[in-house]
Amino acid sequence: MPDVPTIKLPRQNNPVAGTALTTAVIAVSTVAALYFARDVLVPVALALLLSFVLAPPVRLLQGMYVPRIIAVFVVVALAFSAIFALGALMVSQVNQLASDLPAYQSTLREKIRSLRGAAASATTLERASEVLQDLSREIERPKGLTTAPRAGRRQQPDPIPVEVKQPDPGALQTLAALIAPLIHPLTATGLVVIFVVFILMQRQDLRNRLVRLAGAHDLQRTTAALDDAGQRLSRLFLTQLILNAAFGLVIGLGLWLIGVPRAPLWGMLAMILRFVPYVGALISAILPLILAAATGPGWEMALMTAALFLVVEPIVGHVIEPLVYGHSTGLSPVAVVASATFWTWLWGPIGLVLATPLTLCLVVAGRHVERLKFLHVMFGDEPPLTPAEVIYQRMLARDPIEAGEQARDFLKERSLTAYYDEVLLAGLRLAQADAERGRLDEERMEHIRDTVAEIVDDLSTHRDNGDIEEPDESEDKDESPLARLRKVEAEDEEKPLPEQWRSGKPALCLPGPSLLDEAAATVLAQLLERQGIGAHVEQAGALSMSRIFAIDTDDVALICLCYVEDASPAQIQYAIRRIRRRAAGVDILVTLFGDAEMPDGEDTEHGVYFVRQSLREAVDKVLDIANRETDASREPAQQPSPPLARADHIAK
Repeated sequence: MPDVPTIKLPRQNNPVAGTALTTAVIAVSTVAALYFARDVLVPVALALLLSFVLAPPVRLLQGMYVPRIIAVFVVVALAFSAIFALGALMVSQVNQLASDLPAYQSTLREKIRSLRGAAASATTLERASEVLQDLSREIERPKGLTTAPRAGRRQQPDPIPVEVKQPDPGALQTLAALIAPLIHPLTATGLVVIFVVFILMQRQDLRNRLVRLAGAHDLQRTTAALDDAGQRLSRLFLTQLILNAAFGLVIGLGLWLIGVPRAPLWGMLAMILRFVPYVGALISAILPLILAAATGPGWEMALMTAALFLVVEPIVGHVIEPLVYGHSTGLSPVAVVASATFWTWLWGPIGLVLATPLTLCLVVAGRHVERLKFLHVMFGDEPPLTPAEVIYQRMLARDPIEAGEQARDFLKERSLTAYYDEVLLAGLRLAQADAERGRLDEERMEHIRDTVAEIVDDLSTHRDNGDIEEPDESEDKDESPLARLRKVEAEDEEKPLPEQWRSGKPALCLPGPSLLDEAAATVLAQLLERQGIGAHVEQAGALSMSRIFAIDTDDVALICLCYVEDASPAQIQYAIRRIRRRAAGVDILVTLFGDAEMPDGEDTEHGVYFVRQSLREAVDKVLDIANRETDASREPAQQPSPPLARADHIAK
């Protein structure tokens, strides 16, 4: 038998694994670059944020016909003069505080002793601490003092201390020693000034380059997004700077009135640390509290200092800030904490101050740039899933508890019908889309149906705010023509349902062949019962040949045919003809909650109505049918129906 040549197929690479590996390599490389290049990137980041703050004043001067170069240099000079003045004031306050600290030492020691005396003086921990201190002193004692010399041995003389003195440094060495600690801060400050000037002067050129990188194929959209992001960030950072400066000013004045030494220093520290989210203001209160306790003879000054921070910070954070720039900065709380940890690890204390602004820049970029959308999803404060996606995910997990919590939160402001229409029915449409793609098996669809049934049962006792209204006595006493007209219109709209619609089960909700259709029919039946119309639901597949004749149609006045799946017009017409053979003369309401095409009006029969994608419209249509029968029973029998009455029965 001849040898059959073997064909070796090329090995297929996994594109998903390759993409994940590439993403991981890019992420690690980016973090490494941020860490090792921090000496250059920190000044650039500071300059970028300062440019956002200084851009509005520059635009204001340009609007006054000041040339760009002069406007930039004037604004930058004023800004950095203010920064250097604050820095010099802080340095002088720190030096004065250092000279005054020995005067506060005795007072602070006495208060610590009083606190210790208030507790038990001879506790187990204190005795253990004393024993450990004695052992430590014994171990550290010199050897010659702990052991006596042996007999017959000559005692060694004590060592002679030797001190080596360096010659007095010259003038150049002294100058170098003074300048060396200042080289790095001065270099960083110079880089910040240079970058700020160039960013403000080349703002349009930098924007055009960002447009090219972000997406030159859609210049209008990308330019509008970047301009909007720049204006929002400028307004936010400038507002935050003003609010934090006002917070520091109030804290400084309050501490000065209380009598805490070096109040301007603590006010400036509070202003700077408040850029740190959540804990910055609390951290800025630690040193003033210690100094207040060390200064006053009692505890009144410390308590007043604590009260100052506990009152001012909630007012600024929870009252003034929401009024000035909204209830949120656009970042989720988890993102704020995670970003503060990450940037502090990368860049130290400067990273802690810059954490929120830098992360906010990334979120704004992710909101407008499609390639960076994952940043907005990860760090933004908007919900990652829509309410419909949340309910669908909970239906898949068969978790009616969390779904019920979501429903109760929604129902605090909206009606039950709106929840069913906008959330639950939208979730069923998502499930139908997955079912059409073959991603839902029969078991998962049963989970969805059962979860919907549990949600509907849980909400059966819910009452909307508008369900029960107290009568207005003032309107009852009003006898004006307009008030009487309103009463007549209200009585005409609130027609009582006929007896056949209020007793028994006149409405039959028949689902299509899918279990999702059965879930939608369950929701519709509950809404009809809330309107006083008795309704009952059949199981999915009730229209099959083997089960349709088992349906009880006695006293049924209306059959609601419910579809979530995208049924074809031929399938809908076939179902209508099958219902007609089982219950002739009964009105039929076809509710198409999915994307199914509606049959043409000329192909429909008399007494068949259609509603698309709205439970509210379906309920209103049922009430309209019931009231129409009431009006027909009141009309004289000899009046013929208009020739276009048949067309009124078809709602497209």
